[in-house]
Amino acid sequence: MESCHKFSFPLLTLLSLYMSFFVAHAEGSLTPRPFNNKITAAFVFGDSTVDPGNNNYVKTLFRGNFPPYGKDFRDHVPTGRFTNGKLSTDLIVSYIGIKEYLPPYLDPNLSIEELMTGVSFASAGSGFDPLTPQISSVISLPKQLEYFKEYKKRLQSAIGNRRTEAIIKEAVFLISCGTNDFVVNYFTLPIRRKSYTVSAYQQFVLQSFKQVLQDLWDEGARRIAVTGLPPMGCLPAVITLYSKNAVLERGCIENLSQVGMEYNQMLQNELNSMQGRLAHLDAKITYVDIFTPLVDMIQGLGKHDFDEVSHGCCGSGYLEAGFLCNPGSFVCDDASKYVFFDSIHPTEKTYINLFMASRPVIDSFIQD
Repeated sequence: MESCHKFSFPLLTLLSLYMSFFVAHAEGSLTPRPFNNKITAAFVFGDSTVDPGNNNYVKTLFRGNFPPYGKDFRDHVPTGRFTNGKLSTDLIVSYIGIKEYLPPYLDPNLSIEELMTGVSFASAGSGFDPLTPQISSVISLPKQLEYFKEYKKRLQSAIGNRRTEAIIKEAVFLISCGTNDFVVNYFTLPIRRKSYTVSAYQQFVLQSFKQVLQDLWDEGARRIAVTGLPPMGCLPAVITLYSKNAVLERGCIENLSQVGMEYNQMLQNELNSMQGRLAHLDAKITYVDIFTPLVDMIQGLGKHDFDEVSHGCCGSGYLEAGFLCNPGSFVCDDASKYVFFDSIHPTEKTYINLFMASRPVIDSFIQD
């Protein structure tokens, strides 16, 4: 008996320390949500910058569900995301505390639980101009909105109207679109240029966007974030197409970036106006600037974080994107040293930088 008493205190102390560590570790793994936000779900509309794989289920050449896309994603799986890893929307939902990845709505294997916390309806190659998605045979913005309405009906059937309305009311909505309207459509094909000057086309795209925004509002969206255009003249494919010497002169095509800057100002003014008109109805409508941080990464101090800012990681880096960036393509060893993964789309590292630059806007956006 004496020997048992000798060891009882040290043993209890050891057990106590072990339990303290275990509890602390377990509690630490349950990271509290930033600002204790009550965001229920995320719904995303737009183009390849936010498409996690909807185009896998569409008859189009605009797909990214094959290597080397996804080479740094979980298990190195090419999901349909046009990058080497996560998209900014994955980073946002993870930060908010909703889930780790935002899935594509058209994935037939999604559970009701997965649907309840949000999906992306976005389609690579899409745009606000109705002609843009026709060029690529992808999902238009009106069709994406139709899918959202279908989504609501599916949820109502599964969990009832009241719970569905509660989810929509406290959800965040993100729109990321417009680059294809200018890069793939207006500046590449002659159809719109015959009918519109640049300024008239900017207004045309903006009017199409306003209709999307109004439709989302009518469907119950109250927290809506809208990204502006990137510096389009700095996309490697654009440099290749418009530079006087695509090999030796890899600087940004400034007049194309200027078009994006002007459109972004028009977009920002419209969003500010709408926020002012609807604030009394609990609206939170905000602009997300991706232009400025991208310019910094390509031309400013941020470029020192990268080895290459004017070529993509895939292939030559000049023109490869989509099916031209494929399993047979050369791929750089470390995509994090590149701003762009292919000739159009950013790397995960760039998306992380964009997310960090947007954090103040996101923080304000998710707070009650």
